[in-house]
Amino acid sequence: MTISEENYLKVIYHLSLVSPKGVNTNAIAGMLDTKASSVTDMLKKLADKDLVAYKKYQGVTLTENGTLTAKMIVRKHRLWEVFLVEKLNFSWDEVHEIAEELEHIKSEKLINKLDAFLNFPAFDPHGDPIPNEKGEIIKLQKQLLSEVALNISYKCVGVKDSSPEFLQYLDKQQIALGSTFKVIEKESFDDTLLVEINNNKITISNKIASNLYVQ
Repeated sequence: MTISEENYLKVIYHLSLVSPKGVNTNAIAGMLDTKASSVTDMLKKLADKDLVAYKKYQGVTLTENGTLTAKMIVRKHRLWEVFLVEKLNFSWDEVHEIAEELEHIKSEKLINKLDAFLNFPAFDPHGDPIPNEKGEIIKLQKQLLSEVALNISYKCVGVKDSSPEFLQYLDKQQIALGSTFKVIEKESFDDTLLVEINNNKITISNKIASNLYVQ
């Protein structure tokens, strides 16, 4: 497979988690910053390889083969992120683009050895689950900080937005995976939260709270 084909499969996989009945070609074009006509051409190629099921105007879904292939790309990406953070001391806001390049390495033996070397991590540095070599994924029960009840302790287990800007903001606020939260007050006007985190009280906007997963 080409790098472009792998990128398409990964994007379709991520979008299908939100739209399991079919992914819109315009959504794919938006994610890949390309033209809808180019997306259509690629979907036809992927369909010929039995990686997607595509009907014009009805969206696209991954076949069983396509789903497993996409999961293996995601697996490589997230394992490399763990390696970069845990073994090379990269910060969590630096690893995504590097892992985007490393995920296209073809050696299955290398990735399985990397998995074992890292002691088979279940989650990447952003809290996203890592598929195992069979494509199986641990499902974590979680909710957004913006939706939790008051005066109950929660632990940060992931981020919805993994952009460098958001992760750098969290670092400034000393918010990380494993941080404990307790929402003390919720402003009715704009849903701003007064939060006790790691024994400190800070104000968090609804936008921030809507991008933090807790359990």
